[in-house]
Amino acid sequence: MQHKKYTIYTFLLSGLFSVSLASCKKFLDVEPKTATSDLVTIVDEASARTAVRGIYNQLESNDYYGFNFPLLGNLSGDNVQYTGSQAVNRTLTTHTVRADLGPLAVVWTSIYNTINRANNVIEKVPALSTTTTFTETVRNQLTGEAHFLRALAYFDLVRTWGGVQLILTPTQSAGTIGNVVRSSTQETYARILKDLEAAENLLPGTTNRIRATKKTVWALRARYHLYVKEWAAAIDYAGRLINDTENYSLPTPYNSFFANNASNTRESIFELYYNTTVTNTQAYNWQPSARGGIGWVRPADEFATLLSNAAIAGDRTQLLINVPANGIATWYGNLYYRTNGTDPAYIIRLAELYLIRAEARASLPTPDITGAREDLNKIRNRASLASLSLNTAAELLMAIENENRYEFAFENHRWYDLVRTGRAQAVLGITDATKLLLPIPYSQILVDGSLTQNPGYGN
Repeated sequence: MQHKKYTIYTFLLSGLFSVSLASCKKFLDVEPKTATSDLVTIVDEASARTAVRGIYNQLESNDYYGFNFPLLGNLSGDNVQYTGSQAVNRTLTTHTVRADLGPLAVVWTSIYNTINRANNVIEKVPALSTTTTFTETVRNQLTGEAHFLRALAYFDLVRTWGGVQLILTPTQSAGTIGNVVRSSTQETYARILKDLEAAENLLPGTTNRIRATKKTVWALRARYHLYVKEWAAAIDYAGRLINDTENYSLPTPYNSFFANNASNTRESIFELYYNTTVTNTQAYNWQPSARGGIGWVRPADEFATLLSNAAIAGDRTQLLINVPANGIATWYGNLYYRTNGTDPAYIIRLAELYLIRAEARASLPTPDITGAREDLNKIRNRASLASLSLNTAAELLMAIENENRYEFAFENHRWYDLVRTGRAQAVLGITDATKLLLPIPYSQILVDGSLTQNPGYGN
């Protein structure tokens, strides 16, 4: 059997990664020792389980959710700024980014590597024979997890770059893809829905905050339907998690989901778990040197002023710390503070489901003003803010936008929220609508003749 792997000429990337690899060896030591190659032969239960763990390993890598994917979105919005030595990263914030920006390439490659690992499982695991321990239920669960993770990966691609190449079978290299042209945005979203539907049918209805289950699918479906403006479906799927009060709730105070080394709280629907063997570099980049980091990723100055005001942000002021640097008080983010690299990656929290349902209710042809207001105020009250008595859909939608900004201040929501609602140009002062998508990495254009660049970026 020939083992297959989807690599996108990663040897071209070594000169492009501009975050801080060159000056910080810590970045070079982040490959999880338990990482599992997508070259694994899947022949039985043990190798099937290993292959699925390998998908999660890639998802949590520093090139994906461990640091670089959130970096792209955070710096593209107005909540976060980059203050480090690699000044080219600031082009994300000024929306003058070029296709040869290093983090673009490493994120693109990592997401497609995640997809390829999922493709291996989806192709091979259903064909395995069952045993007394490797039951049909177990086989379905592993296959369902792969479908969910592939859906998440394509969701991240489409909201960042638009329609992309849909690769649904394992590939060994870019040269073996077979001249696959980019699908449209609509076609990419349709593929995501198919994977979510497959996962929903295969996965158990249990509660697991670090592995995909049917409930995890429901949560991502709520987000999916919000993005494609299918309001009733978004309300339905969000409500399934909100109504599961036996397993999910909003703990108080606000910082309960992240402070004091918390993980897998009742608010968490899906998060990525890290330990001292499998680490990320979030805290290293967010925390100041006095706390063991380099502090190159920081709250934007104007946003820090807003977030530090309890009358505006409520208890979410706990996301900030003020540390003197060169005698000057400076704001730093405090969501990621575990400098041993064990901060979770918060993919979906229950708070998001409340705000999804609030926005969908306010966006219905006949808006559900009361329901939207109740959901919005649930999140505000948890943050020790007074309820709002808004009575129009327009007022509610603006309040929901602001609430999302503070609730997920450093969780890579802001840029995508502004783009999907059509508000990015007005809020961020972007005059060129083509900049609402990031450029396809130049290294990929260079090696794949079937891959076309997004408008506004040349080659």
